[in-house]
Order: sequence, then C-alpha cells, then structure tokens
Amino acid sequence: MSCRSIARVVEVELSADEARRIQLRAQGFLGTRQKGGVPAMLERLGAVQLDTISVLARSHELVPYARLGPVGRTAVEDAYWGPGAPKAFEYWAHAASILPMDEWPLFAFRRRAYLRRGRRWHEVPEDVCDRIRDRLKTDGPLTTRELGGAKAGGEWWDWSEHKIGIEWLLDVGEVVCVRRVGWRRVYDLAERAVPPELLAQDLDDDACLTALVARAGRALGVATRGDLADYYRIKQDQVDRVIDGTGLVPVAVAGWPRRAWADPEALARPPRGRHVTTLLSPFDSLVWDRARASRVFGFDHRLEAYVPKAKRVHGYFAMPLLSGGRLLGRVDPAREGRTLVARQASLEPWATTPARLETSVTALATALWRAAAWVDCDNVHVDRTDLPRPLLTKALTDTTPT
Repeated sequence: MSCRSIARVVEVELSADEARRIQLRAQGFLGTRQKGGVPAMLERLGAVQLDTISVLARSHELVPYARLGPVGRTAVEDAYWGPGAPKAFEYWAHAASILPMDEWPLFAFRRRAYLRRGRRWHEVPEDVCDRIRDRLKTDGPLTTRELGGAKAGGEWWDWSEHKIGIEWLLDVGEVVCVRRVGWRRVYDLAERAVPPELLAQDLDDDACLTALVARAGRALGVATRGDLADYYRIKQDQVDRVIDGTGLVPVAVAGWPRRAWADPEALARPPRGRHVTTLLSPFDSLVWDRARASRVFGFDHRLEAYVPKAKRVHGYFAMPLLSGGRLLGRVDPAREGRTLVARQASLEPWATTPARLETSVTALATALWRAAAWVDCDNVHVDRTDLPRPLLTKALTDTTPT
C-alpha cells in the first residue's frame, strides 16, 4: 500500500486484496486468535445479530464459534448475559442485535427518534405502559408471557397490548432486554440494569453517530460510506455529517467504485497470519451486507429460508464456507441424531478449477467435521452436491478427527 504526504489531504491507496485482508483481520478471521474470548469478540465486532432460525445453532452462537472455535454454548450465553450484572443488552442496531453494554449511551439518538415519532409499528396504550412499569418495579425482570402474553390471537404481528407496551418501552430506553430464556426476551428497568455511569451519559445525536461510525470503521477495517451506514443501520447522510470526527482515514481501493475509509491502526499493521476455515452464519457481520460481500469477496449470497422450497438454489439456511480468506461455497446443514447432514454443498466455480478443486474440497470437509464436533455429532453425510463423490469421500475420510 502507498501513502501520500500526511501534511496534505491524505488518500491511501489499497489493492482489493489488501482491503479484503484488512477486513478479515478486523472481523477476527485472520491472524492470531484474539484473547479475551466471547466478551472481547463482542467488543471488537460491536454488534452480533440475533435471529430466530436455529439449525446447527442460533446465529449469535455461530458468530463466536466461527472466530474462536468450539466455544461451549453456556460460555457464549454467560458472556452475553451473565451471571451477575448484564455485560450486554439487546437493541436495534443491524436488526435486533446483542451489543456490549458500553454502547448503551450511543443509541440515545435512536431512542430519541422513536420518542419523536411516537410509535414504531403500533399505537402505544399509555395505561398499559404504566402497568408494565409498576410490574417491573415490583417483580423484577419479566418476560412478555409473564406480563400478560405476546399475541392478541391473529398473525405474528397481531401483538397484545402488553407486547406493544413493553416493546415501546424497550424502543425508547425505559426498559432493556437483559437476557433471553427459551428465546423469549427478559425485560428489566433500564435504571436497574444499566450501570449508573452509562445511564447518566447524555450524548447528543452527533456524538452518538460519530462514535458508532468510528466503531463500524474499526469493526470492518476498511469500508465505504454505505458499509459504515449499514453496520448500525444509520443513514448515509448521517455518516457524511460526522465522518470527519471519527478518526477514519480516506482511502481508495482498486476496483471499488466509491471512496472508502479505513481504521488508521489497521493500515499501520499489514494483515498477516493464520486464516480461519469455518462455516459462517448468513447473519455474520462479515457477510450480513450482501453488497459488501459481493464487492469484497466476489460472493453473491441470499438467505433462502423464506423462499419457497421449489425455488431455492442453495438451500434453507445456506452457510457460507470461509477458507484461506475466501468465500469458497455454501453448505445447507441439518442434524439427524449424531450425524451432521449437508443437505446441499456447493463450491464457487473459481474454486473448482483443476488447480484448486482438491484444496477446496478439503476445506469443505474440514469445515464440516469441525462443525460436527462442535454440535456433538460424530458423523458427516453430504446429500446433494455436484462435486466429484470419490474426491469428497476421500477428503471426508482424510479429515476425520482422530
């Protein structure tokens, strides 16, 4: 990479390969495995997206697995939610996300925006909010079921008054989700769950946005204006308004059609080290922005869980395969007893050239066995694939854990 005079307006020039490697390291997939376990990973990423789908595991469990290896699920949950004082909270960032507790003050801009709007989806019954406040003060943390139930009887969006009320109080910051139990949110009063020194901070909108854009830049290493906005789902003109105060450095990446910004610490150290071989959740922050995944990795990915089965190309919950710093292909996994089943496995065309095929298939087999061991399976079976069966069988045999 080259750098012009610091005394003038600086624009660092990066190759597309350098940008890809910087992003991999920033996201925890290149170099020495970060110390500090799941809490350090959450702080590094800034947000871990939640999703209801559970195949091998839920997405917020798959994210640390991909970076840290076979982390126990209890350790993952404890790192997010306790025991003891909450270390994280759930809020609207890149969709519903787990966020490190120190980010609480940074979302004041969003809480104020909800207050100004007066609603999210439903009209809010104020008398119900009063009753919820009283219950939480008296009884401590509660689920929606304990507050009176989530559904009014119709479709999923037909919320009960209690559900409307508690979600509104979450939106505006009066309550906080301190953990999930059986996938149900557990709510507590923010004044009880958020440390006083964080609760007392009153940042204006620009201070919130400046800090969040800076965090997005560190989490990605190098990113366009749109990438920075997408990370915490803010507006691109908000990025423009605060970018000069973030400390991020303007860069030009070869082949990227738009200007980008980079974390100066990421530029100071050339990215080197061990690459991770793993399956990724489709909601992993490395790939959750489909346009970014296409630009950085040449990988076009679509979640097909909500596509009619007959129209799916890669499967219900196709998980991208990462190896050697590249997204090689996809696996649609399932479990049948103690067997991890790849209902469908495929590789990108460039990964199946004669020079690359054997290495790519070995990476696929390695990722399958590692995932199998993590979810307590002792066998791997591949259903549908267009890969040569003898080569795949040999790779699965050669990579079988001893």
